[in-house]
Amino acid sequence: MLAAPTRIVIHCVQGVVSPILANVYLHYVLDLWFERRVKKQSKGGCVLFRYADDFVVAFGWRHEAEQFASDLQARLKSFGLELALDKTKTLRFGRHGGGHNGRFDFLGFEFSWGKDRAGKPNLKRRTSRKKLRNSLANFTQWCKQSRHVPLRELFPMLKLKLRGYYNYYGVSGNSDGLKEFFTVAMGTLWKWINRRSQRRSFTRQGFDDLLAHFQVPRPRIRVRPRVPIGSVVSLS
Repeated sequence: MLAAPTRIVIHCVQGVVSPILANVYLHYVLDLWFERRVKKQSKGGCVLFRYADDFVVAFGWRHEAEQFASDLQARLKSFGLELALDKTKTLRFGRHGGGHNGRFDFLGFEFSWGKDRAGKPNLKRRTSRKKLRNSLANFTQWCKQSRHVPLRELFPMLKLKLRGYYNYYGVSGNSDGLKEFFTVAMGTLWKWINRRSQRRSFTRQGFDDLLAHFQVPRPRIRVRPRVPIGSVVSLS
């Protein structure tokens, strides 16, 4: 199966198109076209996943994927749209692809194929490296700005941030990604809390005791219902 992660660039003479308007526009330009024409003409099977202007299309047969890529550019052009070619690629991605499989980022996750404990092919997801770096950079900035906030106010804010992160990235198979974020983030917070004064405020053990006192949540995986594959899936 071939997967094609893509992004559409929407031009507007009067300015940037609002996300809501862009989503409605793409529903007619892309979603309905794919469901009513592309999918019905496909012999090898295909599926579309879209969120706003990012989407992934998978085909069972290579020649159908190549034909779709050509037809898609022509259709988008007729509506004044174009693909962001620097963020678009076509790659092999399937259960039986083995070492020929590629990997791609979508909605903050990196998708790849590996093997489970029984040695069978297994779809893997982890936080994309770019998103992880951005999240840690944003967290570092928050620590710098909040280092003088009283601890009784700081830690409730911290807990909200961590829960929000876990709620999004806490998917099956991404436990290592969550732990990596938590470990680095807590090391950063410890460093900046110790800069509250000239004297070092907490040893690492003291900081860990502080996390326990405020009941800072540890990384956890959320159980989500599976998305059925077999029709257009618009996640907008």
